[in-house]
Amino acid sequence: MKWLLIFVPLAILLEFIVPDRPMLIFAAAAISIVPLAALMAHSTGVLAERYGPGIGGLLNATFGNAAELIITLAALREGLYGMVKAALIGGIIGNILMVLGLSMLAGGIGRQSQRYNAVAASSQATMLTLAVIALIMPAAFRVVAPEDDASLESISLWISVVLIAVYVAYAVFSLVTNRSMFEDDGNSADEPHDSTPASPAHGASTSTRRAAITLGVATLAVVWMSELLVAGIEPTAQALGLSDAFAGVFLLAALGIAAEGATAVVMARGNRMGLSMSIVLGSSVQLALLVAPLLVLLSYVVGPQPMGLVFGGGLVISVLFSVLIVNGVARDGRSDWLRGVQLLAVYLILGSVFYFAPDTSG
Repeated sequence: MKWLLIFVPLAILLEFIVPDRPMLIFAAAAISIVPLAALMAHSTGVLAERYGPGIGGLLNATFGNAAELIITLAALREGLYGMVKAALIGGIIGNILMVLGLSMLAGGIGRQSQRYNAVAASSQATMLTLAVIALIMPAAFRVVAPEDDASLESISLWISVVLIAVYVAYAVFSLVTNRSMFEDDGNSADEPHDSTPASPAHGASTSTRRAAITLGVATLAVVWMSELLVAGIEPTAQALGLSDAFAGVFLLAALGIAAEGATAVVMARGNRMGLSMSIVLGSSVQLALLVAPLLVLLSYVVGPQPMGLVFGGGLVISVLFSVLIVNGVARDGRSDWLRGVQLLAVYLILGSVFYFAPDTSG
């Protein structure tokens, strides 16, 4: 993907030469995010190799989510709250349906099944269920008291603080007090895991220092490209006839989850389903319990007005159904290609609904 990095200077050049062509600038910036996300996945993969699947998955999810946080923060500053919420939900369902589905499908081809740490997966699935409850309650309050914006703002602020506190507790639980429960990467019993590096991202030739420097430079580049991306998302969506909800949930979110998504699929194909699950579920938990409430708090500082933790009905139902099916397929410590197909089917069904719906971002 390295040759695609040419789109980084190209997007910057287009911004100065043809600022009245937002679709062209958006396309260049969107393409540039892909190799930058791959570089971030490459670098975090090197760092993750040193710490095992628990910490490694957290590192990969954190820096993978950096792209999504940067993109949504840029949208937050512009006051595009509907787009921010759609991108957050899109990141969650994109991870647990599309990325996990592709990982199970890729890892299951040529194998009867793969194994992973069921305790870790169950813990993360429970955290996602908690997040769904936190998203449903403000929406339910809006239905009961549609005019009480002051109370709704207070509820959103309080829930955001609680979610961040729970995420901190989860991090301490999984990385400190109960770390051993999350260490087994669950390779299949009938097939030892491939000791050959699954990709250049995990090659021994790349030093930790070089990986850290690459990660920092790629993150700065993503910041710049995100500004161009957000500036062009609305005119591009209008020109293509896409609703804001579809553009946020499926277009903007896909760019945000590219980094950890690529790494998760590669790990699953290399028979490291434990690390793949840790990346995918860990990323979704982090988006729901850390990034979303953090953006609510940041909206008081960088946004034109406070952003509530109230999501539209279509977004809430989508994430609810996504978490329900993931709870069904991810708790027994076994995966196969058919489960991957099932997750991808749900993602395609949701995509078709959002494509034809006028707007469900709320």
